[in-house]
Amino acid sequence: MALFRIGPPQRNSGPQWRRFLATASQFTPPTNPYKVFDRNVKQIQKDRTVRGDAGERSRVVDYVRDEVADRMLERFLDIKRNFGTMLDLGAGPGHFSKLLEKDKVQKSILIDSSLGLLHRDPDSEFEVDIERIHGDEENLMTFIPPESQEAVVSCLNLHWVNDLPGALVQIRQALKPDGLFLGAMFGGDTLFELRTSLQLAEVEREGGISPHVSPMTGKNVHSTHGMRLTKFTLLDTRDVSNLLGRAGFTLLTVDIDEVKVAYPSMWELMEDIQNMGESNAIIGRRNVIQRDTLVAASAIYNGDYVYYAVTWFGLTQVLEMHGNEDGTVPATFQIIYMQIGWKPAPSQPKPLERGSGKVNLKEVL
Repeated sequence: MALFRIGPPQRNSGPQWRRFLATASQFTPPTNPYKVFDRNVKQIQKDRTVRGDAGERSRVVDYVRDEVADRMLERFLDIKRNFGTMLDLGAGPGHFSKLLEKDKVQKSILIDSSLGLLHRDPDSEFEVDIERIHGDEENLMTFIPPESQEAVVSCLNLHWVNDLPGALVQIRQALKPDGLFLGAMFGGDTLFELRTSLQLAEVEREGGISPHVSPMTGKNVHSTHGMRLTKFTLLDTRDVSNLLGRAGFTLLTVDIDEVKVAYPSMWELMEDIQNMGESNAIIGRRNVIQRDTLVAASAIYNGDYVYYAVTWFGLTQVLEMHGNEDGTVPATFQIIYMQIGWKPAPSQPKPLERGSGKVNLKEVL
């Protein structure tokens, strides 16, 4: 677990001078259960992070992706095999591929739906050969030949994919037999502190809640505000294991980790989320959060509020929020590592048939 203290030293807390951009949803939510996110809006948000300042704002907030890329590399190096070519899916400027060495991988193909992020750092040095492809991660097989890759990696990108089972199937199709898939995505408890603070503030100030923080999966329902949007289920390791199995991967290993970051206040956190390109892109989302609600959410986040419930035993404290003793607020990024998934091949080890054992465990134990 890593703890970061980040941000410029002279940042002022408070909402008065900040403007958090919301990109309007442009169509009615469809009935297809996989259409959870507005992919066009997500691409706009990612492109916006590198516009106007040559990508400097985007580089400042690379700390989460760089940390997760380092942890992914540790897992990658544990695999005692060298690779000729691999895909870096949703690579952005190449957080993971920048760490690779020639004796492990000969060539890495960087793929991202954001042309701006893909070419954000044109002068970066890579030890491996690099090819950049501008393409949609949801439609991998439209530009990658089947069974052409020895490995596919994805560092913090798949949480914005609508059809995650379909995307995993395409990854398996792109792999050669006995090819490797290694991925990391945000889990359902990511930014739970921000999510709960916004929900409590909305209930208090507006009498209902709407989703503002991803990643999630879901289906279309009506919100408490009467808007048609999406009911969400948080992803966990069991869900990811089931999805990998359904996609046809074998010898699975899935684990979970956290990166905790300390921010001066909720406002700096929201600013960094926007500069990461991780703003809300849920179909049917509310486009505006009232200023009064945001101020209340910040106070809740800081721990200025304590919530109580009336029970049979009297008044009971049920929730005290998240502020640290030093005045900062924590933000948790939960990472689910699809640590190893292999495309089936005849050479892979397989379990023996049931009843084929020749030694009774009672005799051994």
